[in-house]
Amino acid sequence: MRATLRDRPTIRPVSGSVAVLIPVKAFEGAKARLAPVLDPTGRADLARSMAETVIAAASPLPVTVVCDCDEVEGWALSMGADVVRVAEPGLTAAVEAGVDTLGRSGVSTVVVAHGDLPLATNLSHCADFAGVTLVPDRHHDGTPVAVVPTGAGFRFAYGPGSFAAHVAEAERLGLPWRSLPDARLGWDVDEPADLNHSAIAVDRQAAGTT
Repeated sequence: MRATLRDRPTIRPVSGSVAVLIPVKAFEGAKARLAPVLDPTGRADLARSMAETVIAAASPLPVTVVCDCDEVEGWALSMGADVVRVAEPGLTAAVEAGVDTLGRSGVSTVVVAHGDLPLATNLSHCADFAGVTLVPDRHHDGTPVAVVPTGAGFRFAYGPGSFAAHVAEAERLGLPWRSLPDARLGWDVDEPADLNHSAIAVDRQAAGTT
């Protein structure tokens, strides 16, 4: 029986040298900035659907979800993902806890992919570089996907200007890095305008969330 510790990450074995880490917030109350166009149920359904898309895009790499609530933990396990459970709030803290946990589990490279990438189809190509890979969002400001070596002490800095901050961190550590623009991985969803993509519109119509 798996034990879940509330005050520190839960370590579960992950096989392989490369793994995908997906931080996922609670679906209830998710994507509050979409409130002008989606009700709470629609936002929760969209958040869950996008996270499932990212898990599918990670194949064939193993997936670990980092979260801080029972709902997401149960969902992640039902999707076949491993789980790192954290108590400290915030995206940066969650990702750093997840990367550290995977590193102690024997993973040497972690692909950190946000859970709100509705167009994601493939993540494995992001890990074919010996160093740090940073996928910028379409505004060239955020970092929806970041690939880092574990054990290097890489400090994440999510929020406005995270792409530039992560470049600076790679250079501070003396790690080789590359920018890997990807139109599908660079399209994340935070604002109502972010839903204005034909593929997302089709998905929303199929789900009855228009």
